[in-house]
Amino acid sequence: MEFSGITLVTGAAGFMGSHVVEYLAGKGVRLRATARPRKDTSFFDNLGVEYVAADLTKPDTLPPLFDGDVDRVIHMGAICNFSTPFEMLYPTNVAGVDHITKLALDKGVKRFIHVSSTSLYGYYPNKPFTEDGERNPGDNYGKSKKAGEDVVFARIREGLPASIIRPCTVYGPRCNDGAGKVFSRPTVISAIPGNGKQLLSNIRAEDVAAAVYYISHRDETIGEVFNIAEDTNPTLEEALMIAAATFNVKAPRLHLPLAVVKLGAYIDGMVSKRKNKIPDLEYDAVKYLYNDYVVDNTKLKKTGFVMQYPDFKKSMEQIGEWYRKTGAAT
Repeated sequence: MEFSGITLVTGAAGFMGSHVVEYLAGKGVRLRATARPRKDTSFFDNLGVEYVAADLTKPDTLPPLFDGDVDRVIHMGAICNFSTPFEMLYPTNVAGVDHITKLALDKGVKRFIHVSSTSLYGYYPNKPFTEDGERNPGDNYGKSKKAGEDVVFARIREGLPASIIRPCTVYGPRCNDGAGKVFSRPTVISAIPGNGKQLLSNIRAEDVAAAVYYISHRDETIGEVFNIAEDTNPTLEEALMIAAATFNVKAPRLHLPLAVVKLGAYIDGMVSKRKNKIPDLEYDAVKYLYNDYVVDNTKLKKTGFVMQYPDFKKSMEQIGEWYRKTGAAT
């Protein structure tokens, strides 16, 4: 599949969205980036990327996104946290998917890539998550992503040439939210949750962007779902120690019982709610720390996709070099 028209990227102002835009711009792709109205568009201006403001919860703002020869859509627009109630997630994560896929189908785009999340698998079933496994979300965010996928599956049956990708914990330069921020910037963790032996699955934002681009060019990926995860699965303790060494911060030594971590997250959540902010450690996120969380990436690798950062430790070494080189440490 080749594209000569405009590629529309929704959620372009977010962490992952910005990496997708940056990657595609580097490939010389004609881009149209969109997110909610914002004053500062310098990131897109510096890349020479057109920015058109729109709001997924306001359908009347969306048709202008498809003006001209739009032939590919990468949909990343979503609310991504465990603290927002489902009824507040629904207008963006579900209804928004319905709006944008309907317009893409009517437009006759060549490809539609929907960025979902492994959160919809739910809690660990004691075996790696695979694309054909049960989607049994245990939190509102996962439920909204499952419902959003169901919209895409319905559109595929109507003829939309779509693929779905499910990244696990995403980290990398510019990450300031979600679990991935611990591996993306200096963060002082005072204690290791639980025994620290829980296995993790992570993925660099740059590899998410590369996978989006790669999958969009392959006809055989239409109608398919792909997990995106690194090859390595460090334990929680190993990952926190690596992150501390990367950013030269004090490494955690104490182990804190998960029941205590959970209580602290609950209290922090109550305080944050009154302040109208998302807590640093979300209550529902702690529930995932009771077991391993291993995501199988075999299906994606069988297509021939090669990750730039398949090894967590080596990836963190590169982030450390980037962090010191860019002066972000100051």
